[in-house]
Amino acid sequence: MSEPTVRLDVALQRDGHARSRTHARRIIEEGRARIDGKLAEKPSVQVTADARLEVEQVPDGGEYASRAAHKLLGALDDLGIDPAGMRCLDAGASHGGFTDVLLRRGADRVVAVDIGHGQLLPRLAADPRVIVIDGTSVRDLTPELIGGAAQLVVADLSFISLRTVIEPLARATVIGGELLLMVKPQFEVGRAALPRSGVVSDAAQRASAVARVAAAAIEVGLVPCAVGPSALHGQDGNRESFLHLRRAREDSQVPTDCCDMIEDAVRADRVMHIRAPEITGTEGKR
Repeated sequence: MSEPTVRLDVALQRDGHARSRTHARRIIEEGRARIDGKLAEKPSVQVTADARLEVEQVPDGGEYASRAAHKLLGALDDLGIDPAGMRCLDAGASHGGFTDVLLRRGADRVVAVDIGHGQLLPRLAADPRVIVIDGTSVRDLTPELIGGAAQLVVADLSFISLRTVIEPLARATVIGGELLLMVKPQFEVGRAALPRSGVVSDAAQRASAVARVAAAAIEVGLVPCAVGPSALHGQDGNRESFLHLRRAREDSQVPTDCCDMIEDAVRADRVMHIRAPEITGTEGKR
């Protein structure tokens, strides 16, 4: 006779790891649940009574504003970016997952821009380090609008290709400043190439999407520094990538095979750092 089982989200609540099944599902989606030491991916997975369940705690005991926070955390660590002391721009802030991470990592200021209204969590909106700019398209970004160009720009945008907004994102960055952009393949491959499921499962398509964003970035004076996979998949299953760029001086040189290197790295699902040219004019951290 088979051993009785229960759903993982039910078991996490039962054992005191989660306040509710909704909370349990969030823990699982954030990649913080383990079953006998292995990552748990779905709330519906069945577990036995003697299974060892573990939940990785979030830093300082407080949960992040959204699941997206864990994506940015992984990218900052994988690509070696430290926002401490920086003036930052969160483009497409939504509930504030990226803003939350930047603040906890010591950002001096975060300008949270979103086309919607009132989505940022109240605790983040009330933080004196946060400037909220609602009802604003990323297409309209200027240094004047955000109170001066940012030293670090992060972006989590949906229903728009990064290639169409790469110029205003670059314009909103200081010379020598950095950009960390999450590339979502479903919004880059084009409607004709997007499967009916909305999930880009072809590795070559995903890789080409990131390389095209990098090429568009180079066109507006940005230098690719690194690329790496997101720590978590998108909620619909898409495998996203983070592209690390730097706003260089006009005569900076970019390796001629840069986009090919990026495409190879994304196809192989690995982190790759690119030797960046010397850049002058960087504004120091405050």
